Amino acid sequence: MKLAVFDFDSTLMDGETIDFFAEPLGLKDEVAAITEEAMAGRMDFFMALVARAKLLEGLDVSVAQQICENLPMMPGAQETVDGLKERGYKVVCFSGGFRQATKPMARRLGIDADFANFLYADEHGRLTGEVGGEMMYSDAKGDMLVRLQALMGIGREDTLVVGDGANDLSMFAHANTRVAFRARPVLVEQATHVITEKDLREILTLL
Repeated sequence: MKLAVFDFDSTLMDGETIDFFAEPLGLKDEVAAITEEAMAGRMDFFMALVARAKLLEGLDVSVAQQICENLPMMPGAQETVDGLKERGYKVVCFSGGFRQATKPMARRLGIDADFANFLYADEHGRLTGEVGGEMMYSDAKGDMLVRLQALMGIGREDTLVVGDGANDLSMFAHANTRVAFRARPVLVEQATHVITEKDLREILTLL
């Protein structure tokens, strides 16, 4: 058995979930600017996440759900997940974003498990601007990866990780195969493989 762990936003999914959420509120540019600072490693991930979630306060949950059900897959995502499974990999998604988005995408792609954060809603069905979960800090993905490896009896030599931003660095530290997918320079520096084409199927050529 081998383990493949993918980031979600701008990796398995073509775009940033939180930017899609911000668009109906007229705040897409403001949220996207914070996202870029965090992904480039110029802003603490936790602080950026809290700040962006606060800007979503008041968004109707039904609107968020509709967005999540229609998020675009990255080109080649389905073929890549299928190809990895054929090669004996368990495929997992780690996201510093939200399970409201990763859960339906994981179901569509046939991913074995997804780990992410949650946006909270009030009794009126609107987002409160608060966020919680297991992927809120810059080292969260690495911590979760080590726990999964121990649980599954899989070493770093049989672990593939794929990401695009600074919050993926912590999981890069625990895998021998590290793919920077259309990534920021801070992640490219730590990668064993770099993919610049917008096609996840390039990963299958590396194995």
